[in-house]
Amino acid sequence: MKVILLERVAKLGQMGDVVDVKAGYARNFLLPQGKGLTASAANIANFETQKAQLEARNLETKAEAEALGAKLAGQQFVVIRSASDAGALYGSVTPRDAADAATAEGFSIDKKQISLIHPIKDLGLHAVAVNLHPEVSVEIEMNVARSVEEAELQATGKSIQERAAEEEAAAEFEISELFDDIGSAASDDDGAPASEEEA
Repeated sequence: MKVILLERVAKLGQMGDVVDVKAGYARNFLLPQGKGLTASAANIANFETQKAQLEARNLETKAEAEALGAKLAGQQFVVIRSASDAGALYGSVTPRDAADAATAEGFSIDKKQISLIHPIKDLGLHAVAVNLHPEVSVEIEMNVARSVEEAELQATGKSIQERAAEEEAAAEFEISELFDDIGSAASDDDGAPASEEEA
């Protein structure tokens, strides 16, 4: 099905391009969202008359998206989830969760604008792409943790696994110190009767 694009569509074409797409893609995505029109002679002529207005509107929305992108780029948003001791989530963090976290911080983002490279299924810091406009995309960071304290720790650069290893090493050190203290106390006890016998 031939469609004339009313805006840039990723991996498809620029505004004004006449592209050949599957009928279902055109009917279910491009036409209802106003991203394209069927490429009839009347629609092409209509597009040519409105081209200047469409380009002006596109530049306006692109400028707004760039302004929002400048504020949003590099922001970190915390998502609190239940997880196992190994750091695996019970479930996953979805685009809706990312959009809700950003909206709670005062940014107006829709879940359709969030692009997850892969599902977030473990604790830690995860990069997430946000498509604000067909020509403007920024990256944010999702800080997935079990608690606010844990999120603050992760934000400093320490992972949950590193913290667990440090805690385990500290516990082992304390145990070895305890056994050393017990051992030295026992050797002192052994030494005391010997000195009494000598006296």
